[in-house]
Amino acid sequence: MTPDPQIQTVNGRPRRLPAETLPKELAEALRSGEFHQALRLAIAHRGLSLARLRAHLDRRGVHVGQSTLSYWQRGLRQPEVPKALPVVRALESVLQLPGDSLVVLIGPRTSRVRNGQPTASFSDLRSGEMASIVDQLLSELGAYTSSNNSNADLELLSVHDTVTFDADRRERGVQTRLVTRARRHGPDRYITVYNGDEGCRIENVELTTAEGCRVGRIRRHPGGDTLAVEFLFDRKLAEGDIHVFCFEVRDDSGSASPGYYRMFRVQCASYLLQLRFNRRALPARCTRQFRTRDDAAPVESDELPCDMGGVTSAYFRDAAPGLAGVAVEWS
Repeated sequence: MTPDPQIQTVNGRPRRLPAETLPKELAEALRSGEFHQALRLAIAHRGLSLARLRAHLDRRGVHVGQSTLSYWQRGLRQPEVPKALPVVRALESVLQLPGDSLVVLIGPRTSRVRNGQPTASFSDLRSGEMASIVDQLLSELGAYTSSNNSNADLELLSVHDTVTFDADRRERGVQTRLVTRARRHGPDRYITVYNGDEGCRIENVELTTAEGCRVGRIRRHPGGDTLAVEFLFDRKLAEGDIHVFCFEVRDDSGSASPGYYRMFRVQCASYLLQLRFNRRALPARCTRQFRTRDDAAPVESDELPCDMGGVTSAYFRDAAPGLAGVAVEWS
């Protein structure tokens, strides 16, 4: 391979530079910015054209289209995890960046920043057909889709879920209490999605409210296990208003439950999940887990005790985008 005069090498390989030697703007982008911003600054710092950058990647056996590189640096597309990881690591090498400095900027936990907090799309968090189903239901409500979030005007301060199971190991209901703060004037509703366990009859799922809201429109996926619902407040919130509201999903139509997970597209300061079991059907094991996608291995996993009353509790602080929950194993 003919050395490129714009790339410093050691024994014919690109020399990685420590972060402290990088320009301040680039170092800051690698530390707390977005992927496209850091990539654009790194390419500019090395003085490489996209054609030249692609040629260096090709020589390393890593092939990516010049248009894809252009989309990435402009933020029009995001590298797909895990498929794009070899390309991103090769970019770090060619651009002489510290190892994993670009890798940590991709994926659902840091894929976007909105209102100063990381956020993720449904396609980031849900696999295959599920993301499309959710988007379809929400679009029928005029609500958020993969690229839009109508709950963005509400900051999640606290979420408390209590899930109740019956003697047949089935989920019977989920009680939810949310504490939110209005980011600006105007929010008057909250929209959420419910996914039942296998065998769920979504048409029989009931929704009730306790305080702070009432049930609005509901959209169900025919023959599936998913619904979307809006909970309406009794007023428009002013900027800075704290609003507490509660609702319950009642569903005992599924099979033995594998546990419960809540999907967070945006960061939640405090999430408490409690599972309440029937004393005649206690679980063999409960595990607190956090997943970056529903089809990914847990990045956090801790075994939980189940007390004499049949209750286990999992607490998540500053839950970033992903799925937080408790996996249940039965005897």
